Amino acid sequence: MTLGDRPAAKLLEIKNLIVHLRVGERTLRAVDGVDLVIERGECVSIVGESGSGKTTLARAMLRLLPPVELAEFTGEVLFDGQDIRMLPDGLLQKMRRAGTFSMVFQDPLGYLNPTQRVGAQIAEALPPGLSISASRQRTLDLLREVGLRDAELVARRYPHELSGGMRQRALIALALAPSPALLVADEPTTSLDATVQLQVLETLRRLHRQRDMALVVITHDLGLVAELCDRVYVMRAGKVVESADVFTLFESPKHPYTARLIELCTRGAPPVAAAADGEAVS
Repeated sequence: MTLGDRPAAKLLEIKNLIVHLRVGERTLRAVDGVDLVIERGECVSIVGESGSGKTTLARAMLRLLPPVELAEFTGEVLFDGQDIRMLPDGLLQKMRRAGTFSMVFQDPLGYLNPTQRVGAQIAEALPPGLSISASRQRTLDLLREVGLRDAELVARRYPHELSGGMRQRALIALALAPSPALLVADEPTTSLDATVQLQVLETLRRLHRQRDMALVVITHDLGLVAELCDRVYVMRAGKVVESADVFTLFESPKHPYTARLIELCTRGAPPVAAAADGEAVS
């Protein structure tokens, strides 16, 4: 059997995942029967307009759903063959600390502790058992790894003292602290200017390759997808309407919705929600 004939090693597999949220008298079908596979070491994008359900899917796959009332949460989320949807909270937390999966959110100020120095937050996320000196050195190494050269200064600062791009990099360093096998980045370049977007994109690309880490990028930006990812899942109204490798998707999209997204991307137009009200959430 040649290398190309070998079966792919599945890291994460989602089977018929349903996440319906209850909002007052309405049920939002945020994720509505999604199947998805992430292989070890590959970069996959989940792409769609605002309201397509991509962020809810990302949170559900890592059991990081916000505190909302669930009308239905069914299906399987298999990480290394283990259904994390069914795990007790304590065991799930141990898995995260042991280097299984992490997430980078699109609003660093919302997820970095404003009362704690950046370095202390990263040190807390490191695997337990490190000495104080080893923890400090590892924290500085992580900050440098994400492109923050003056790591000692950044480590001493509070989140509000950093620029938007520096905060995003600090959040990436925090997510990398347990050395995850899978990193999920939710709209990682949102609200950054064009130059900083390119820098953060290059940082993610380098980390993905150097660490041989699976990377999932949640975005509406097909330009980012073309630069970074191997495969793409296109979402609309809580469902995956198309999946393909990046080359095939851009060369011959099968679904009209995908073709429309590509057209909007080539025009530079921002995507807008196309789902009917109440069908899905971002």
